[in-house]
Amino acid sequence: MKNFETLLQGSSNAHGHLCPGQVVGVRMAMEGCRLIELDNPSELPQIKKLIVYVEIDRCATDAICFVTGVRLGRRSLKFVDNGIMAATFVNLETGKAIRIVSTERARGLAEIYAPEISDKRQQQLQAYKRMGIAELFDIEEVKVDVPACDMPGPTRFKQICSSCGQVVRDKKEVMRNGKIQCRPCALGTYYRTVAEISHNKGTHHG
Repeated sequence: MKNFETLLQGSSNAHGHLCPGQVVGVRMAMEGCRLIELDNPSELPQIKKLIVYVEIDRCATDAICFVTGVRLGRRSLKFVDNGIMAATFVNLETGKAIRIVSTERARGLAEIYAPEISDKRQQQLQAYKRMGIAELFDIEEVKVDVPACDMPGPTRFKQICSSCGQVVRDKKEVMRNGKIQCRPCALGTYYRTVAEISHNKGTHHG
């Protein structure tokens, strides 16, 4: 794996700016991969051995993706919307999994580790570079049972929604009153239709 400063620079460029969250995410990813014994996760063959569960949609997640190479499109990145600055790194070959949580105590320690900086944001950024892993993170070994439908690779499972005819992949269908439905039909949508542009139903591809 490349060194911290190189990864931080690359991650910041990809993210669009350098911030404390980038430092946290890069260090979290480096430590997570070290603990599950993947030293080059973004390249073959190790890229196929890793799944990362992230628990927040903030800057640190972009950094984790940059360092590890995980992507939604590769099905190696899983988003669990807990609102917690945390990620779990899973070695699919060995089954070893490590969950790392960014600590709130680290924020309070920033002025100790970077007392020469008055700007709070810059102070945190430099302090997070300097402080030890034990102060920056809480770490635990965990067990993650990754179901077959969540594994990277080609689509293995398909169903047809009985209500709208949409193809539902990867076991994301819902059984309701004994019928298979897609989640929008069964549970409602995050959007409201204003106007229907296409009248061809059940022909979407993805």
